[in-house]
Amino acid sequence: MKWSREEYIELMTFGKIDRQMFTELFGPLVGLEEEWLQQGASRAEIEMTAFDWDYVPVVGCGGHTGMRGGLKPVTLEENKEYVIQRDEMGRTTKLCKGFATIPLPVDYPVKDMDSWLQMKPFYEYTEDRIDWEAVERAKKAQRQGALVTASLPGGFDEPRQLLGDAEACIAYYEQPELMQDILDTLGNTALKVFERICDKLVIDHLSIHEDMAGKSGPLVGPGLVGKFIRPYYRRIIDFLSAQGTKLFSQDSDGNMNPVIDAFLDCGLTVMYPNEPAAGMDIVRIRKKCGNSLALKGGIDKHVLRQDKEAIRRELEYKMQPLMRRGGIVFGLDHRIPNGTPLENYRYYVETGREILGLPPLDPSKAGWQRMAF
Repeated sequence: MKWSREEYIELMTFGKIDRQMFTELFGPLVGLEEEWLQQGASRAEIEMTAFDWDYVPVVGCGGHTGMRGGLKPVTLEENKEYVIQRDEMGRTTKLCKGFATIPLPVDYPVKDMDSWLQMKPFYEYTEDRIDWEAVERAKKAQRQGALVTASLPGGFDEPRQLLGDAEACIAYYEQPELMQDILDTLGNTALKVFERICDKLVIDHLSIHEDMAGKSGPLVGPGLVGKFIRPYYRRIIDFLSAQGTKLFSQDSDGNMNPVIDAFLDCGLTVMYPNEPAAGMDIVRIRKKCGNSLALKGGIDKHVLRQDKEAIRRELEYKMQPLMRRGGIVFGLDHRIPNGTPLENYRYYVETGREILGLPPLDPSKAGWQRMAF
């Protein structure tokens, strides 16, 4: 079912709601389409439109806050097994052919302040960061019920893209002035972009991509979040909040439990995708955080490859009455994994709708939009 921006904001700010939101956040993993076609899937099922998923139309605000331009990508080496390239960020990556979908970083462009200063111009404000025609389109779409979104580079994720995971962690201690200058630059640019756009329209939702954790926990703890990332977040969130923005969302895979409180103090109001395999239990998080944190995802994608009893147990636990009081978008914690039987996925959809009291699937209401924002 298509939701309006007003309905979605009401849901995610724990307001009055008439129904639950049940959706597919990410869609299928690469390769699943072929598996499902062999099992008799319709084209609508492959495209996710057969399941009458809930969604809200989303439109970008027209501003760009991350790296702009960059270096010219270059292929350094290629053979039958792999290709090594230098991308627009200056990272050297290796992509193994035939089975890998994400390139493996080999080297990073930023080592110290001098090398950062060579990359810094790609992050500084320029007038072409705002597409004013896109801003006007966003205003029109917003009047028609679309949610206007903006993005902000992560306070850890963007530096790690430039330095590498381990090097970024070390730099907080050995090169704090470097990390501070990176975050100040990101903040200066984002603030200038949003100041200009907010003269024309209200941004409903800010999305921050902050992949910073694995199964064992985050790569930085609450202390570093408070010292470095909090001032960066608060500078932007406080400004946008004063302009009418209601939702401040963070995307980070892995176990974020140790830093949830620290990021709430940064101003976050929404977290996703909440991976159960990494210890992110949305029921426990709701009991701990109450109405201070809205959630998206949280349903274990891996149960889809088990039996129907396991699927029902997972849904009954995650969709218990405590969780049906607003502030949640029910969905899988990431892409539908390969090896998921089509019949199991159909059962998952039907059972979730049954537990949430949603009407049966209506094939005439074909529609879906990725809700990973």
